Amino acid sequence: MYRKIEDFIEDWKAEESATIKIFESIPESAKSTKATEHLRSLERLAWHITQTLTEMPARAGLVEKDVLEHEPIPASFEEIIRAYKKYSKELADNLQKKWKDDGLTDTVEMYGQQWEKRKILSVMVLHQVHHRGQMTALMRVLGLKVPGIYGPSKEEWGAYGMPAME
Repeated sequence: MYRKIEDFIEDWKAEESATIKIFESIPESAKSTKATEHLRSLERLAWHITQTLTEMPARAGLVEKDVLEHEPIPASFEEIIRAYKKYSKELADNLQKKWKDDGLTDTVEMYGQQWEKRKILSVMVLHQVHHRGQMTALMRVLGLKVPGIYGPSKEEWGAYGMPAME
């Protein structure tokens, strides 16, 4: 749980970079492919991550309105990335303006429960990481190259002069 806004902002910037790295790795030709009827497409997952940047902050009182709630998936990953960057910056800016360190234990109604503000921040990060994990698994199933995020991916071990881990 976060105790300082700046700690969240530092983590958020790193996670934002990781998310953009994944989004930029997806070719337009694969964006709408589904491995099975029970899985979301890569573009749907990317748009869900992006929509959460206005949905959760609206519920938490950081923004006035969830402006992406009813917006369809954009036509290209370039547009998704632009929207992601815009609303990610807006989240960080509003957070720094509207919340203070000493209020992070205050509660807000979220999804029928009372959540501390610091929990909302943690869930924002974990939600994004969770769906990025889904995206990278789907990328593997589709035969796409997966970029390393917290360390080298299978394809990147060679750059370190090492064989890919099993």
